[in-house]
Amino acid sequence: MYLSRFLSIHALWVTVSSVMQPYPLVWGHYDVCKTQIYTEEGKVWDYMACQPESTDMTKYLKVKLDPPDITCGDPPETFCAMGNPYMCNNECDASTPELAHPPELMFDFEGRHPSTFWQSATWKDYPKPLQVNITLSWSKTIELTDNIVITFESGRPDQMILEKSLDYGRTWQPYQYYATDCLDAFHMDPKSVKDLSQHTVLEIICTEEYSTGYMTNSKIIHFEIKDRFAFFAGPWLRNMASLYGQLDTTKKLRDFFTVTDLRIRLLRPAVGEIFVDELHLARYFYAISDIKVHGRCKCNLHATVCVYDNSKLTCECEHNTTGPDCGKCKKNYQGRPWSPGSYLPIPKGTANTCIPSISSIGTNVCDNELLHCQNGGTCHNHARCLCPAAYTGVLCEKRRCEETGGCGARSGQGAPPRGHAALLLLLPLLPLLPPATPTPTAAPFAV
Repeated sequence: MYLSRFLSIHALWVTVSSVMQPYPLVWGHYDVCKTQIYTEEGKVWDYMACQPESTDMTKYLKVKLDPPDITCGDPPETFCAMGNPYMCNNECDASTPELAHPPELMFDFEGRHPSTFWQSATWKDYPKPLQVNITLSWSKTIELTDNIVITFESGRPDQMILEKSLDYGRTWQPYQYYATDCLDAFHMDPKSVKDLSQHTVLEIICTEEYSTGYMTNSKIIHFEIKDRFAFFAGPWLRNMASLYGQLDTTKKLRDFFTVTDLRIRLLRPAVGEIFVDELHLARYFYAISDIKVHGRCKCNLHATVCVYDNSKLTCECEHNTTGPDCGKCKKNYQGRPWSPGSYLPIPKGTANTCIPSISSIGTNVCDNELLHCQNGGTCHNHARCLCPAAYTGVLCEKRRCEETGGCGARSGQGAPPRGHAALLLLLPLLPLLPPATPTPTAAPFAV
């Protein structure tokens, strides 16, 4: 009886939830910056944390090779097939489109059969090192949301470093080392991401997992973003609230997944043996058919849209913020220091809206349009905001517990989430539901 009545309530709850959009039914979407709600003061804006959707970021990057003349084909040269390193009748010729392998083919949609790829010159100058830097630049801060995947058309390198920059290429930090022998190449013990934990997730490791040499079935190198997320969100990333909580409170963790540029340093091509075969140097080169980088523009939780105009990415800022990353308050909205939005409390976060400067407010402290009371506060005679017990400030913008430093993981959340209030509205309907029909006893099931 109780189960049947609960299911009836649940069905009604789903119906109510469907009209409560744009609030997401799944925690952690953050795909809406504001919505209008009705209060005793009338219709007002309710602001929340927001961010752009994750997308393929290779559509917006610029690529640079160093040395710039390292791409094969000028002059034309022959190289050996990947599957048969002694079949050396393949040709690279930059002047012939069908035989050219320029760097933009690392990011195309594989339109040419059998596959399209960038390729370096061969190791004809051995024993001089064959080394290449591939720099991917966005001229914008982005947040990585999925694994970086590099697909090689040659053998995977014997030695490689993936690096990141947070200052548009002025300085670089290693992201991960790759080698067939980590101890020999980088004086590091080999590890995999599976060897890490929540406490060591920021450790820079060297892995031998992706460095087998000249094998036709071994083409891909990963930098595992999702496996690192899983330390906080669980193996299927179902507990995103936990991950967002960690990102919200740990700047080093947030910065770890944030980049302006990536650099792939190819240090030694796939040899596949202990010694280099100096009689067949056309066997050794680098070739990359695809690079995948998924992420989103970093807008500091103040925008859901990132526009690409004149070869430049820019956030369309909300919350009275401005700048390419929504990193400062607009003019006349500097009533308190700028702050990024917060993922907490789940599910809508905290907008941390820039508020009007005192000089621009005058006697009109609040209204129902721009000078709105936040966090459930109500405007009284346009002169002051009446704040819930958990909030304070001119516009109820500040959690009261912050004044004492006592904000815990669940403190300062004010009124219960809107979903709880809607559920309470359903309770009077419970007696109106038809009585439940007895059903046969069923086996227990997991919820």
